[in-house]
Amino acid sequence: MNAPEPLQFPNVTAVAKANVYFDGRVVSHSILAEDGSKKTLGIIFPGTYHFGTDAAEVMDIVAGSCAVTIDGEADDEIYEAGSSFEVSAHSGFTIVVSDGLCEYVCSFVS
Repeated sequence: MNAPEPLQFPNVTAVAKANVYFDGRVVSHSILAEDGSKKTLGIIFPGTYHFGTDAAEVMDIVAGSCAVTIDGEADDEIYEAGSSFEVSAHSGFTIVVSDGLCEYVCSFVS
């Protein structure tokens, strides 16, 4: 899936309190759209991290790269800036950033 998010989001409310995971190695901020939808904008430092999902998600990679293994799948896939991947609700994924930063936009699908 190759549908990168725009780099700007007009008419949103930004939540100042950060979502901080893995001792500060993954940090995001939430934005809320007028229609009630939510996205998170974040950065991932080098490392290996596993995330669980309640809602389905679309992760758009906007800078850097990562390797992702969706729970239940045997192989990982590489995602670079301009690419995206989907994760089903009540699932999860392991994301590996080898070097540099990986920046993302996570859209929650209802």
